[in-house]
Amino acid sequence: MSEFGPTELSGCAEKLIRGRHSTRAFRPEAVPEDTMRRIFSLAGTAPSNSNAQPWQLEVVSGAARQRLADALQVAHTAGHTSVDFPYSEGMYARVHRTRRAAFGAELYGALGIGPDDHAARAAYDAESLRFYGAPHAAFLFVHGDGEARLAADVGAYLQTLLLAMTAYGVDSCPQGLLSFYADTVRAELGVTGGKLLVGVSFGYADEAAPVNRVRTERAPVASTTAFHD
Repeated sequence: MSEFGPTELSGCAEKLIRGRHSTRAFRPEAVPEDTMRRIFSLAGTAPSNSNAQPWQLEVVSGAARQRLADALQVAHTAGHTSVDFPYSEGMYARVHRTRRAAFGAELYGALGIGPDDHAARAAYDAESLRFYGAPHAAFLFVHGDGEARLAADVGAYLQTLLLAMTAYGVDSCPQGLLSFYADTVRAELGVTGGKLLVGVSFGYADEAAPVNRVRTERAPVASTTAFHD
């Protein structure tokens, strides 16, 4: 029996969920291995259809992380993209594009990059392939041929992973851009199966970095959720 009542437990859960945010500047110190294993073990409790668990994680640290970061830079410079799940700006409705634009303005504004400074934006995006300086990165591969039908399973795992990191005091940033170089990741890590959905950089936030003070707003519940009696 928990020593906390329902109100205290719900308060802790809300604090954890609302406290999670994306970090885009990290300190170099590593997360202890035992902590990492606890985090990924906890993430593995995520629900999936018929308990299929159609995911595989590849986690890089140390020399492996550095080699992969270098390889990603080479692939980016050469324009060698390889995407397992197609991406297009057109997949977003107008309201979603509006939210993305507002976020971009806030993010680049915190970095001191103007809206028309395309070269600086491109340089920052390229540098993000070094995991924003994070000492670790995890790559989430989807296994199976269901593709969109597996989205619920893998999305549940990803959010559980991010919250598990938050619970252990570890900061993170899911990065869609890392999935644009799936073949590079596979080659460097010796991965032979699955499709790369996203990479997650993680470690401890550099609290002094202005970019880490960016906090995005969420749409009001009335605009995204309907309740039917």
